[in-house]
Amino acid sequence: MSRMHNPAHPGEVLREWLPEGMTVTQAAKDLQVSRVTLSKVLNGNAGVTAGMALRLAAWLGTTPDMWLEMQTQWELWQAEQLPRPNIKPLERGAA
Repeated sequence: MSRMHNPAHPGEVLREWLPEGMTVTQAAKDLQVSRVTLSKVLNGNAGVTAGMALRLAAWLGTTPDMWLEMQTQWELWQAEQLPRPNIKPLERGAA
């Protein structure tokens, strides 16, 4: 299945959700994570983990699934850009 465009990293989307003027330091404090951890996510240098998805959901009133799905779509698109071996489908014999 081929995706047409590069989906946004969840960190890009999260930046849009942050209130104007809110610092990364304040957001990290609210989420009870380190500033470095949140900064890596916001800059697309780290993925949204299940734990982070739960924190974001509680903080922003979203579902954790929304953030994890975004992360999965981003990772799949990235993987699809790399060369892949030609894998022959598994043949299932008649039982």
